[in-house]
Amino acid sequence: MARWKIDVPHTLVEFSVRHMMVTTVRGSFERFDGFMDFDAENPANSYVEVQIETASINTRTADRDAHLRSGDFFEAEKHPHMIFKSNKIEITGENSGKIYGDLTIRDVTRPVVLEVEHFGQGTNPYGMQVAGFGATTSINREDFGLTWNQALEAGGVLVSKDVRMELNVQAVLQTETAPAS
Repeated sequence: MARWKIDVPHTLVEFSVRHMMVTTVRGSFERFDGFMDFDAENPANSYVEVQIETASINTRTADRDAHLRSGDFFEAEKHPHMIFKSNKIEITGENSGKIYGDLTIRDVTRPVVLEVEHFGQGTNPYGMQVAGFGATTSINREDFGLTWNQALEAGGVLVSKDVRMELNVQAVLQTETAPAS
């Protein structure tokens, strides 16, 4: 088993959501951490855990970010982290798979499935082994207690329930034998 740690400066945690039923707003989380214990002999035995700081949300609009940190959405002071913990990994192709796990937002835990692509691995300029992955999933934000919305005069709502999440991860090999989780 090998432990791989997320290389934060080379990783993106992004999301997108429909706004006013006509546009898509994109944003990211700037602070996060995580690791993967990878079993090369049996990838299904691998484990992934990621922690994202909710207050680090960035949509490039300060007022919107403040609203997203408030009790209407993440309530970041009371619930400072979103946490994902895998419970099953399924290999679906040569470089693809699904990671099943539990996502916790605002103390509400729901199952999610990440569609994952392995981009490859190599050695970085500092001689460290690195690997790249992409992962996507969609969640219904209301399932996690993020229910604030506003009806529009022309019909519909201000913010879609559906949120698409996308992670582009570079991980760095830490140890060949991971400590017990």
